[in-house]
Amino acid sequence: MNDMKKNESGFSIVELLVVCVVIGIVAALAVPHLQKAIRASENGSLFGTLRSVASTEVSYFTQNGRFARITEVNNIMSGGVGAQSGNDVVRNHFVMSMSPANVTDLELKAGYTITATRDVTGEGVVYVYELTQSGEIVQVLP
Repeated sequence: MNDMKKNESGFSIVELLVVCVVIGIVAALAVPHLQKAIRASENGSLFGTLRSVASTEVSYFTQNGRFARITEVNNIMSGGVGAQSGNDVVRNHFVMSMSPANVTDLELKAGYTITATRDVTGEGVVYVYELTQSGEIVQVLP
């Protein structure tokens, strides 16, 4: 007679389900923190970029007697501000625009306001920063 012991190895379905549940719980806890960290890093990157824009604006004003449009600053900085989209510049999830949108040279002699807005669908948090000719960056929202 053939009395061989059956040697079973591997995981049972219950063990696999427990592992899947634990991984799901860890992911549910970790993902919001990861998203928050990504937003914080993008905000920090934007803040540094706006500082560079402010110093470039001062230099441009000294040479030209007026401040530059955001697209002109982007060209001066070799696209370092972001990707141009019409009159705006996009960097990560931020859209930077001038106020008013079609600012004239005469208006740029008096000053400028650059607004950077981050409004990602589904996040529920809108970030808005403003940079003016004073060089001060103000967080408007949230």
